[in-house]
Amino acid sequence: MLKTKARLMFQGHDIACERGERRIFSGLDFQLAPGQALVLRGPNGCGKTSLLRMAATLLKTAAGRLTWDGVDVAEDPDEHRARLHFIAHQDAVKGALTVRENIATWPKIRGSADARIDMAMAAFGIEHLADTPAQYLSAGQHRRTALARLVASRAILWLLDEPTVSLDADGTACLQQAIMAHRADQGMVMAATHIELGLDDVEILQLKPQ
Repeated sequence: MLKTKARLMFQGHDIACERGERRIFSGLDFQLAPGQALVLRGPNGCGKTSLLRMAATLLKTAAGRLTWDGVDVAEDPDEHRARLHFIAHQDAVKGALTVRENIATWPKIRGSADARIDMAMAAFGIEHLADTPAQYLSAGQHRRTALARLVASRAILWLLDEPTVSLDADGTACLQQAIMAHRADQGMVMAATHIELGLDDVEILQLKPQ
């Protein structure tokens, strides 16, 4: 079970994003507590991916701040990154490694029990591909392998950028179940997606281009 405190909160305070000299969004606030999911919506170019990258401390805010349990995450970015797992458009699955190796050798997952890695593969229906080099996987299987790292990791915060890319209906259902289980275990999810994931009780953050 994930270890969280009842008062734990991930928050954005008056966040602004700039790309070059162009202001993408400003005055953005959000909060995310254990068990909650926040879905980012808006047209292409409105800053959804940028906000996720800010949440992962991979991109600096133009204004405002992000806090974890009241502490600015910019004070110790490495500590913040240790509590999250970010799934971006590129899945970072290495073709020369098997499915199991791709999951087991991911930095945040090293040292995880084999049973947890098996559970992660089963969650995304790829256990039969455990010893298959990733170079022979389909696009959907690649994506499932990347998403399985979420389950194998013990990250409290999941940041998902269009996680259903390349997934078929069954793969999307696997993702839905994984998110539901993570939230039931008091995990947090922030996701940018154009696909309805069929999740209950989610908060919507609508981003509008300026």
